[in-house]
Amino acid sequence: MRVAIVGVGGVGGYFGGKLAKAGIDVVFIARGATLEALRARGLRVDSIDGDFAVENVHATDDPANAGTVDAILFAVKAWQIPEAAERARPLADVNTIVVPLENGLEAPEQLAAVFGRERVLGGLCGIVAFIVEPGHIRHAGAEPFVMFGELDGGPSEREQRLRDAFVRASVKADAPKDIQHALWSKFLFITPMSAIGAITRVPIGTWRAMPETRELAVRAMREIIAVGAARGVDLGDDAVERTLARYDGLPADATSSLQRDVMEGKPSELDAQLGAVARMARAAAITTPVCDLLLALLLPQEARARGK
Repeated sequence: MRVAIVGVGGVGGYFGGKLAKAGIDVVFIARGATLEALRARGLRVDSIDGDFAVENVHATDDPANAGTVDAILFAVKAWQIPEAAERARPLADVNTIVVPLENGLEAPEQLAAVFGRERVLGGLCGIVAFIVEPGHIRHAGAEPFVMFGELDGGPSEREQRLRDAFVRASVKADAPKDIQHALWSKFLFITPMSAIGAITRVPIGTWRAMPETRELAVRAMREIIAVGAARGVDLGDDAVERTLARYDGLPADATSSLQRDVMEGKPSELDAQLGAVARMARAAAITTPVCDLLLALLLPQEARARGK
């Protein structure tokens, strides 16, 4: 299998690196300092599960020069998907599958608008990882995993081939029958965590231990669960408890990528997370006062980061 990784940050660097280290034919689509570092020094990953490096990295900033691939994995920020998808068009032929690993729920439809819905799988991942410097990634927490599946449900040969590639790379990979449920479960997990972390500017170990902020997360979760139900997704009666257990299992110093971007004054995935909650809630005539407040508190800094 030949795989293209679009975006070489914490997600793309780690999972793409694992695939390449296992002998999978991987091409990294990168730009600027990251591309220079990959070409000059290769890819280095410091991991709680064991450090590794990929010395001979195939990387380019021009997808047209890479040739077509069997799978394109998008690991850019959620707000970068439309532009990145247009640039990545030359990587796809009629048999290519396209898988987003971003946070949020809207990437599959954005990719379908460019590549056609028949090529797109739903996808997500779990990892606490970040860029140390270009070409150098640190996996700091959580057991890494990927999930992907057909948007309309059911197993397929093509998702099994991609799963086999990840298993060969010693990455936990699953192809659930209902990828929509999996996507919403991840959305329920990441959205309150990102928002509360970004506003309080402390790692999860601090705010999850405080009754006030823990309860705020629970209230935000309940609103998201209601929005999901309005869209036909039943997250289950134990969804809040499951999500809290995941929070409690994270390293005390864990932060989300959105939180780190906000704290560094960078554009973030705010619109793909809390912004999406607001859009879906309005469409369903549901009130989400906690999520709306969290969004309102973060919007001024997001506007500033985007030069508005």
